[in-house]
Amino acid sequence: MPDLLIELFSEEIPARMQTRAAEDLKKLVTDGLVENGLTYAGAAAFSTPRRLTLTVSGLLDASPATREERRGPKVDAPEKAIEGFLRGAGVSREQCEAREDKKGTFLYAVIEKPGRPAAEIVAEVLEAAIRNFPWPKSMRWGAGTLRWVRPLHRIICVLSSEAGDAVVPLEIDGIEAGQTTEGHRFMGDGAFEVTSFADYETRLKRAKVILSAEERAETIWHDATNRAFAQGLEVVEDRGLLAEVAGLVEWPVVLMGKIDAQFLELPPEVLQTSMKEHQKFFSVKNPATSRIEGFVTVANVETPDDGATILAGNNKVLSARLSDAKFFWENDLRVAKNEGLEAWTERLGNVTFHNKLGSQRDRIERIAALAREIAPMVGADAALAEQAARVAKADLSSEMVYEFPELQGLMGRYYAEAAGLPTEVAVACEEHYSPLGPSDAVPTAPVSVAVALADKLDTLTGFWAIDEKPTGSKDPYALRRAALGVIRLVLVNGLRLHLDRLFDAQILRHKIGAGVDSDQQELRDALLREIAQHGVFGSSVKAVIDQIEGDAAEWVTEVTNHRPDLSDDLLAFFHDRLKVHLKGEGVRHDVIDAVLAMPGNDDLAQVVRRATALGEVLGTEDGANLVQGFKRANNILTQAEDKDGVEYSFGADPKFAEVDEEKALFAALDAADAEIKPALEKEDFAAAMTAMAGLRAPIDAFFEAVQVNSESPVVRRNRLNLLSRIRTSCLQVADLNRLEG
Repeated sequence: MPDLLIELFSEEIPARMQTRAAEDLKKLVTDGLVENGLTYAGAAAFSTPRRLTLTVSGLLDASPATREERRGPKVDAPEKAIEGFLRGAGVSREQCEAREDKKGTFLYAVIEKPGRPAAEIVAEVLEAAIRNFPWPKSMRWGAGTLRWVRPLHRIICVLSSEAGDAVVPLEIDGIEAGQTTEGHRFMGDGAFEVTSFADYETRLKRAKVILSAEERAETIWHDATNRAFAQGLEVVEDRGLLAEVAGLVEWPVVLMGKIDAQFLELPPEVLQTSMKEHQKFFSVKNPATSRIEGFVTVANVETPDDGATILAGNNKVLSARLSDAKFFWENDLRVAKNEGLEAWTERLGNVTFHNKLGSQRDRIERIAALAREIAPMVGADAALAEQAARVAKADLSSEMVYEFPELQGLMGRYYAEAAGLPTEVAVACEEHYSPLGPSDAVPTAPVSVAVALADKLDTLTGFWAIDEKPTGSKDPYALRRAALGVIRLVLVNGLRLHLDRLFDAQILRHKIGAGVDSDQQELRDALLREIAQHGVFGSSVKAVIDQIEGDAAEWVTEVTNHRPDLSDDLLAFFHDRLKVHLKGEGVRHDVIDAVLAMPGNDDLAQVVRRATALGEVLGTEDGANLVQGFKRANNILTQAEDKDGVEYSFGADPKFAEVDEEKALFAALDAADAEIKPALEKEDFAAAMTAMAGLRAPIDAFFEAVQVNSESPVVRRNRLNLLSRIRTSCLQVADLNRLEG
């Protein structure tokens, strides 16, 4: 069985595209081979800045011959139907056979395909892969029609076996496949021929090219950490940067330099970000002080002076970059200390957040008001939460964040500390964006939690208010991420929030906007506070609404009358995100549906506690069997109610019980209800569900001993009412109808 070697040699491929491109090449080629009948033992793909490589081992010499019989329409079918069958099968009428069976006489096409040599199939598959390669961006050069990420220079396509090696005949836009490649651009010895993958990999390493990206990354990290350790320093780990740098070099040469003393007082994050974004340098810190004092750069060439010239040039460029950062830092500190962060916040009035949602300054006002309303619900000081919300986004106007947007929030903390603001406020400036993703840390400081929730809820309610919701896979405003952030904030901190009330208040705040007369502002604020605390339909809310006049009154009427159209829809969106989150935690989807069907499903912490308790009970034999008993009782009861046209929901009396098992079920239901109700009042869902699971044995015994549809009307009615008690008891904790099985 031959092995296949493919190399696509080009100008430099962007580092961010290399890994995906290698996997795409592997998939396109191996899928194409298998589809054409060529199976293989194994395949591996590699990438360097100038080449994509694929090796396929244990390939068949040729595809096997195939014979397929395909039944068509009846012989007397309409001519168009017969023509369509013949066209699809690729045969003529004369090549078909007429065969008779019980249903009539049908045409049969016998399609025989001879085997094809591997070289022929490989050539077709590789050409299709190259011409249809899914580069994120590609270019065309010269007079050819081929599009590639950068100009393609050579193609290696060699089949090798014990009998020898042979080039697969292939030509694409004037580039003929061969077995010639070249090593390092500067340190290689020119072009050379290869015969197999083992020969190829060995000769590349001699020519100063490490084929494996993983090996290059390991070399970089090993050499960098050793150099730093020798000077009592540590390299700051950055796996993303390591992967990127490994894609920039074919022969990594690690060099370490020092940062000029005048820049050492810059915040470490500024140094690290500047070096990473502009120079692709690794940061080196002093473990005793955690201060960034040096850098590691990776060259792609060995030099006679051991990289001294390269380091000198890098130091010169780095000093210029860090001089800019130092200038930004000092200017920003001057503003923070002398003018305060409010000066930056005021400038945000000229920055549009969204043309339908106003400026960043308008948004800050909404977030500040909501943060104050949320504060007592999360144990935060209301004044500090409002203060933090008013300055949390001030750093967006700073020069440092303008240069490095990824430092927003972090620089806000530095500037808040420089301005002498309370520690809780400074921390909230940094943490209020979190969590940004499923693995991001979740804030736990109360002020940070209040501002983070307000920030995300304002975004969600705002885009819901202007009907800019995610559709399908499109989510341009990252609303799914914002909802997941709220969910994680609630669950990690164990918060008991009525989200629908917060939705109501903030949607109304968006609707009213700045159009309220000054004499109505106090009433507006009072109204929104009451809604956030008690919901749109609370009695205290109505008292405030009655005092509001003018345009604001019209908005209030519209929002309160149509509240379900917005808040309920947004809550359903949250439920979908919660399902995704809990499925990732191993919670069954039907368990989630069962608890979401219960009242109070806007309290996500309670929903999760219900789901956890239900899942644990269902994991026991009693719990699983109880569900079956409940469904049996519910089905019998539902059918009887439909048939009789009445509801059997009260009046079950133990005096009409005829057998011991029936009497025992009455007693068991009384005992279970005595435990379930107080447990639910205390929100001890585990205890409530354990009590409910205890009904399993008496319910099973009841169905074994009695016939519900007794000939006696009195007994039948009593037993149906008893089934109603089972349904009522079991539905107190979750909607068991929604459970599968």
